[in-house]
Amino acid sequence: MDLQLKGKTALISGSTQGIGFAIARKLSEEGAHVILNGRTTGKLNLAIEQLKAASGNETIVTGIQADFAKVEEVDRLIAQLPEIDILVNNVGIFAPKPFEEIKDDEWYHFFEVNVLSGIRLSRQLLPAMIKKNWGRILFISSDSAIQTPEEMIHYGFTKTAQLAISRGLAELTKGTQVTVNTLLPGPTQSEGVSDFIEQLARQKNMTPAQLEQEYFKTVRPTSLLQRKASVEEVANLAAFIASPLSSATNGAAIHVDGGVVRSIL
Repeated sequence: MDLQLKGKTALISGSTQGIGFAIARKLSEEGAHVILNGRTTGKLNLAIEQLKAASGNETIVTGIQADFAKVEEVDRLIAQLPEIDILVNNVGIFAPKPFEEIKDDEWYHFFEVNVLSGIRLSRQLLPAMIKKNWGRILFISSDSAIQTPEEMIHYGFTKTAQLAISRGLAELTKGTQVTVNTLLPGPTQSEGVSDFIEQLARQKNMTPAQLEQEYFKTVRPTSLLQRKASVEEVANLAAFIASPLSSATNGAAIHVDGGVVRSIL
């Protein structure tokens, strides 16, 4: 299927690995000019090289370094942007921690990175999209937006906030060909999650495979997939929502969680 993305320019925040990189790769494969983003120049350059090699240098791949915890770096990134057709607000952080141990500065840090990142980019790019009457904004949230995890309440709070922001921004697009949607992945096999699983498995004297089996039995028993999704499975849906073919989908929260959330809505 041709997603009609040739000639479109996409910015994906937090895209040097994981879901963000997979989305960038899929959009690149569809012919979009992709702008990657990472916190460090080294990882960013490596991701650009990997994406160029994967696409056979047939599409344009560039990158802008910026740490979304630092507003001055975000401002610098925004100043370097060309006209953007597709914005994927993917950058995010997570860390399990008992609620009573989460200090105020950690709450602010999670809000800064996970929530304000998308606000700042959308505030800059949405008006131009509406003016030219075409654009896509996609927030990468999580099933944790619906089912707040007790071990990461500060993370779940930021993911829920993204739903409200996305829906509110969608209201501003009424009658245009601009859409704003949110994607809610469930447990996903990304680099950051894999590192976390391996560390936790060592602590429990288990193999990662044993820990994953226990996880879906006890922590996410509602999963219909009964495994972690691949980043490619998430990216496939993200690319469709970012495409002109998804023109009737706006203001939506779209699940790609393997059935973890037991809801038909």
